[in-house]
Amino acid sequence: QVRLVESGGGLVQPGGSLRLSCAASGNIFSINTMGWYRQAPGKQRELVATITSGGSTNYADSVKGRFTISRDSAKNILYLQMNSLAPEDTAVYYCNALVVAPTTYALLDKWGQGTLVTVSS
Repeated sequence: QVRLVESGGGLVQPGGSLRLSCAASGNIFSINTMGWYRQAPGKQRELVATITSGGSTNYADSVKGRFTISRDSAKNILYLQMNSLAPEDTAVYYCNALVVAPTTYALLDKWGQGTLVTVSS
């Protein structure tokens, strides 16, 4: 089994910062692309940012210049540094990872349980 566990969410004032973490554990041979997605109340889940195993990144236009995605591949941890937060960033943030299983080398699409980020004064 593979688990993704997010942490770091919470309540922050507009203009503030938060750092999310996502730790992957279990039967993992390697991890390809990892990413952060978010879902605001009443809206569909949307892409925030992704990072490949080689370190290439991709961001939603709405977070470019404010959010930074990074990963520690040795420890299988994904990060999202969020700066200049605004009320519209309020959402449940989900971690996603494309995990390569050992032995079979099957590609598994895994999700965390989500962590709530609330931006409010």
